[in-house]
Amino acid sequence: MKRLVVMGVALGMGALAAAQGTEIKVLAAGSLRAALGDVAKAYEAASPGRKVTLGFGASGLLKDRLVAGERADVFASANMEHPQALAAAGKAAAPQAFASNRLCALGSPAFDATPDTLVAKLLDPAVRVGTSVPKADPAGDYTWVMFERIEKSGRAGAFKTLSEKALQLTGGPNSPPPPANRSAYGALMAAGAADLFITYCTNAVIAQREEPSLKRIEVPAEVNVSASYGVTVLQGAPDDAKQFVQFLLSAPGQAVLARHGFAAP
Repeated sequence: MKRLVVMGVALGMGALAAAQGTEIKVLAAGSLRAALGDVAKAYEAASPGRKVTLGFGASGLLKDRLVAGERADVFASANMEHPQALAAAGKAAAPQAFASNRLCALGSPAFDATPDTLVAKLLDPAVRVGTSVPKADPAGDYTWVMFERIEKSGRAGAFKTLSEKALQLTGGPNSPPPPANRSAYGALMAAGAADLFITYCTNAVIAQREEPSLKRIEVPAEVNVSASYGVTVLQGAPDDAKQFVQFLLSAPGQAVLARHGFAAP
């Protein structure tokens, strides 16, 4: 009789665990904070009993944490290189592209530029240019590629000038954490940390929503850079992690990303 009671309790606990589902831990690029939060809510609504826990940061720093052994189930990066590095190290499956972005300039209320005059303004010694930290944050890497394209467009010495004057304000190991429930870019620009900031267009939209006096200036197509976002499932992750990635790639998941300004991969 005692044995039957114990078996009954064990079966009951197993049923409860099944009903509660699996918690999926996702580490993702900071630029995905709002969009992926809504994707997670949509996935949970479509998959009762499943829970998604999100953590955000600069993709390069997150990759380093995962290489060092931090546990997660899904990694969503603002580039393809970092999840590919995890796959090459045997720590993750082959990544899949799931979204794309592009660069915009976020200007202070006093900053005056158009897409046609933006490059000249960037090169003005008096203009303070904010960026993310290259290598740690893909937004910084994309910005450095933009600087290279500006030089190749016929402005000799532009890469050296821009890379040396850039104020690397976000995304690095020593960068201050973003304020709670607020865009780091909006907060930095509101505090006067730079005259303009080169960041993803989706980040610029969020910052402008928080600080309507800020200006969003399109980067000319000939020097702009397309950011390809990649997602991978880490080794040892539960099947629910794969289902979350499938949802992210599905029409409903892509629709959520599109509402936040991301383009298709």
